[in-house]
This record gives sequence, structure tokens and C-alpha cells, in this order.
Amino acid sequence: MTKRHTISVFVGDESGIINRIAGVFARRGYNIESLAVGLNKDKALFTIVVYGTEKILQQVVEQLNKLVNVLKVEDLSKVPQVERELMLVKLNADSNTQGEIMWLVDVFRGNIVDISEHTLTMEVTGDPGKMAAVLRNLKKFGIKELARTGKIALRREKMGETAPFWRFSAASYPDLQGTIPLEDNCASKLIEKHTNGNLTANSGGDVYPVEPDDGFYNQVLDANWGVLYDEDSSGLQSHTLSLLVNNAPGVLNTVTGVISRRGYNVQSLAVGTSEREGVSRITTVVPGTEESIAKLVQQFNKLVDVYEVQDLTHSPFAERELMLIKIAVNADARRDVLDIATIFRAKPVDVSDHTVTLEVTGDFSKMLALQNLLEPYGICEVARTGRVALVRESGVDSRYLRGYTIPL
Repeated sequence: MTKRHTISVFVGDESGIINRIAGVFARRGYNIESLAVGLNKDKALFTIVVYGTEKILQQVVEQLNKLVNVLKVEDLSKVPQVERELMLVKLNADSNTQGEIMWLVDVFRGNIVDISEHTLTMEVTGDPGKMAAVLRNLKKFGIKELARTGKIALRREKMGETAPFWRFSAASYPDLQGTIPLEDNCASKLIEKHTNGNLTANSGGDVYPVEPDDGFYNQVLDANWGVLYDEDSSGLQSHTLSLLVNNAPGVLNTVTGVISRRGYNVQSLAVGTSEREGVSRITTVVPGTEESIAKLVQQFNKLVDVYEVQDLTHSPFAERELMLIKIAVNADARRDVLDIATIFRAKPVDVSDHTVTLEVTGDFSKMLALQNLLEPYGICEVARTGRVALVRESGVDSRYLRGYTIPL
């Protein structure tokens, strides 16, 4: 029986890892419905959604486990999970329809991120069912552009001492029953394998820190490690590229192959359906100079399955990312964590007697700030999408507004 599967792949970074993982699916004729990559300087978490039978998917999982630097592969479809994706939708809107659109934004608990005379851009998060309902209700207004992250998922935490992160939480909070040293936790074993084995930080991987490596080791995934808004002295800058591609098996493998073969590094990658049927949108962040990125865009335009390539870097654009983060807590810490979540407009989406899982959207600075505040409590696991972005029709660049006081 064919059904949708959510595959979680935790890997150590090395050159071409994105291309090799996409190649496993392409060679077996699988079309990746969505893909989200949370990246760090030396590790990454892929969340991949595909259709297939149990038997063939099991073969794919076995092939993924054979790849060098793959730490863990899970089919999350078999367990209770928190699943979320993020969507930016640009709609045709005039004075007659704006009121109804804003009402729908409130109904679906979305946010308006840009508005102009003839368009409105909204942000909404939720599970795939909610996304389908949103698009169904907005279709009548005319969807001008659509950017979606892939789906990300975290396992719902069980109650009691049999839960995967009970030991991690008990090590942080001795008042929890059955305190067990952190070293026995399965997550720690993965990190130990990563640091003491052959999976050490590799500056030649698909992902690398723009800032110099000072030996700092952060076990929490950061999907935008080293992103630069402004050019450094060598002209290096992070460029946000948006590609419209044919929705067919092997296309993602072809696109990532262009990046890998030419030695470019990827800081963010998100793949999802677009506003056009049979067409997907790939949003990626690639560091480089103006000249090197222009050559990369030329190479993309030569591909048969690529319809359009845009470098959004120098245009005002709305950018968003999505993060699910699971924090170890006891009764007292839970109140503090929920207070911090309120400040960052994060939503609690799962709770157990020893953990809280939050959903948060925003730019990478907001994500990093929240992670830094929650780290003392104990972060169990994190799933993050890459960046999705749409050009602001209003022409307002919000980056230049930061730091200015708003008159009351």
C-alpha cells in the first residue's frame, strides 16, 4: 500500500552530502514531496516527505544508513509526532477583498508580513491538512506566489521513565524520579560518536561557518550558522536564491549536484510545492561574491527542469523559518519556559511530565536568540526548516528599520 512517509535523517556534514541523500531517492524513482534541512557547521537534520510502499521505503532507509556520515535514520510516520510546515502566500488583493482576506488570516491564525496597493503577503504555519485548507480558501482571490518549507517533525514525548528523553531531563533536574547520568542518554551517544569518531567538523562540507572556527561546539542545530547579511572584506555575502523547478524525480538531485560539483556551500535549503501545479519552489542560501553567485545562477538557468531563478538578496524580501524545539523541564522550569515562549510568540505544541515542545517562526536571529535563552534549561532536540522568502511588493526593506525607535 502506497502512503506518505516522513523520513528523518541526522548526518555529519561533508562535501556533497545533500546531493548524495537526494540521489538515493532519485535513483529509485522517488519524487521528494518536500524537504527541509536544519544545518550547522558540522551536522544537519533532513526531514523528507515521500510517497511509497513500506517494503521499498525500508530499502531506502537501509541505503541511507550505508552512506558515510549518516548518524541516524528514522521513519517518523510510524510513531506519534508533532508535524509542522510554514508557508508564505502572496495574494492579489484590492480594497474590496482585503477585509475578507484579513478575516481568513485571523481564522487560520496567520500573520500579515507585507501589504501593498494590489497584493497582500501572509505567513501561516500548521500541519499539512491545515495548509491544504488555507490554500483552498485563498484560491478564489488568486495566488500570485507561494513559498513553502518542507514539513518538519519531532516525536511526541511519552510520559514517565520509558520516554526517550527522560534520562536527559532527569540529569538536568534531580527532583525528577529515577535520575540517571546524562552519559547514558542515546542522544549523548550520537554526539559522542560524532565528536570522537570520524565525524568531526569538516570545513570542506556542504555547510561551513563564515565566522572563524574557535573550537566552540554547539550540539543544537542552527539552520543559519554563519549567515552574513552584509559583505565581509572579501566581498563574501549570503545570497538567497529562489528556483522554480519541474516537480519530477531527480530534479532536486540535479540542482544540488550543480552546487556540489562547483564547490559551493549551502547554508539553508527548503523545497516545497509552488503556486503552479507540477512546479516546486526551491529556496536556498548560498554564500559567495557577486561574481561567483552570478555564475551559479547561469548554471541553474542551463538546466532543462529549471523554469526561473531569482537572486532575492538585493531586493526587499520577507523571510521566515520554522523551528520545533523540545526542552527538558520540571514543574518549576515549565512555567519559566512558557513565559519565555510568550515573549517570542512561540506556541507550545506538546507537553509531557519532563519536556515541553515549542513551535516558533521568524528570522534566524530570533531563532538563535530563543535557543540561547533555552539552552540553560536543557535542549533535547531541534528540527528546523531552511529559509523561505518572497519579494516585498511594498518595497519596504525591514532590515533597515531595525534599531529605529517608533514614535508613540
